[in-house]
Amino acid sequence: MEKIWLRSYPEGVAHEVYPEQYRSLTQLLEESFKKNASRPFSVCMERWMSYAQLDESSSALAAWLQSRDLEPGARVAIMLPNVPQFAVTMAGVLRAGYTCVNVNPLYTARELEHQLKDSGASVIVVLENFAHTLAEVIERTQIKHVVIASMGDLLGFWYGNWITFAVRHLAKMVPAYKLPLSEGRTVTAFNRAVAEGAAMTLKSANSSLDSIAFLQYTGGTTGLSKGAVLTHRNVLAAVLQAEAWFTPALKRVGDVRAVNSITALPLYHIFALSLSLLAVRWGSFLTLIPNPRDFGGFIETLKKRPFHLLPAVNTLFNALLQHPQFKTVDFSSLCVSQAGGMAASAGTAKHWLEVTGCPMVEGWGMSETVAIGTNNPVLSKTFSGTIGLPLPSIEIAIKDDTGQSLPQGSSGEICIKGPNVITGYYQQPAENAKAFTSDGFMRTGDVGVMDEQGYVKIVDRIKDMVLVSGFNVFPSELENVISLCDGVLECAVIGVPDDKQGEAIKVFVVRSESTLSEDDVVTYCQKNLTGYKRPKYIEFRDELPKSNVGKVLRRELRAEK
Repeated sequence: MEKIWLRSYPEGVAHEVYPEQYRSLTQLLEESFKKNASRPFSVCMERWMSYAQLDESSSALAAWLQSRDLEPGARVAIMLPNVPQFAVTMAGVLRAGYTCVNVNPLYTARELEHQLKDSGASVIVVLENFAHTLAEVIERTQIKHVVIASMGDLLGFWYGNWITFAVRHLAKMVPAYKLPLSEGRTVTAFNRAVAEGAAMTLKSANSSLDSIAFLQYTGGTTGLSKGAVLTHRNVLAAVLQAEAWFTPALKRVGDVRAVNSITALPLYHIFALSLSLLAVRWGSFLTLIPNPRDFGGFIETLKKRPFHLLPAVNTLFNALLQHPQFKTVDFSSLCVSQAGGMAASAGTAKHWLEVTGCPMVEGWGMSETVAIGTNNPVLSKTFSGTIGLPLPSIEIAIKDDTGQSLPQGSSGEICIKGPNVITGYYQQPAENAKAFTSDGFMRTGDVGVMDEQGYVKIVDRIKDMVLVSGFNVFPSELENVISLCDGVLECAVIGVPDDKQGEAIKVFVVRSESTLSEDDVVTYCQKNLTGYKRPKYIEFRDELPKSNVGKVLRRELRAEK
């Protein structure tokens, strides 16, 4: 197929990338750690970690993990927010030859249990703030080793101990928990595991480009999330694609190693994860924002030093703009305001440009593509309203229901092919059979059109998926959970437009008990669904619209005014 989008590429952007220049993602990490040893890797709460410290700590943790006699390619769950322990753990797992399973720390017990069981994780590294959730489900999983991190780990002895004390005893953010030690299960403090590993020898992992680097869980059409299998090749390709695309905007920084990337989006999310690995490739540094909802604190952090790359979802851009102190930030060094994860709003983009002078650049990707797919040129001066051009080594085809490519300008399903695209979902042969066309393109579920310059615009969505603040929410999962609430006969979930979140969840409920109240449903959802999955709107109905075979017609609910 003719790649018409290449004619619209900015000057100097390569048309192809070659992940084969590395044996594995591990090689990229270790080469950067050595090359940039004396340089900073991250700053968190004004405490710095150098590449040498990341190298030393991740090597020690990797050796400790290897001492647990895990099977080759063992899955290690990472249940951490944006703290220095995340990078140490991620690099340690990969250097040991194992697979990272990223876990949302705010998951409910039900959600955590499914992901641990489905991935077969045998080790989990978890911040103590969330250990109570693990305690509820651990005996129904294969977890044999638990590493408990505290907020102050890696922040220095005195300051770190003070932070941990404050989080535990002043803020009371660590609920009581008890982890059973039956069947030989171990529980080890994070700093102790690193200290013990420092006395051990790390053995070469011999990972290849086809080894699994991450299981990145995403919403499932069957009501359960499924693990996108991201190989070392997939992730390396995405890092190189991002590097090729972003570099033109960062030339004015001079040495790319001086780039300061603001990391407010959660590192367990594929968007932030891919950009953090790009920072490693560059040898640049991350400013970690552990709690981006503290907008006052977030803005004070932005004032500390020049920053150059700010990735965010539309809701985060909008929330910053609404804060009265945001206009006091110095934006003169900001080179890229990267929007992704959800549709960017033209209104937010206009306001952002007025305040910062740096246009929002919208892109599109999925967990299944390591967050990389299409992007607007980073030197754009205006907001295009499209999701941009396919990135290097990526093909986008607009196809019909049978998998046949449609003429240019036609509307159809956006399908994608490239070295960053998964080959399948973990242990999901039925899902894999549906996910790809006969010529190897992955179906995305988004309906779009490509113009004569190669720019793609999303016009609709095939899937019932709802996109809440950049997170995929599948109605079937929520319906399965809410249907188990006492007093619910049946229910249906849709997404509705929301100025702050892009879309919000609305649930229609048919009661079996007339005493069931909105508060009852809210309380049940708070217990069983993580925050972004909870309905914002609840409406009781006598019946739901259905097809002649009894299938609930969500499209009719969406069409109602």
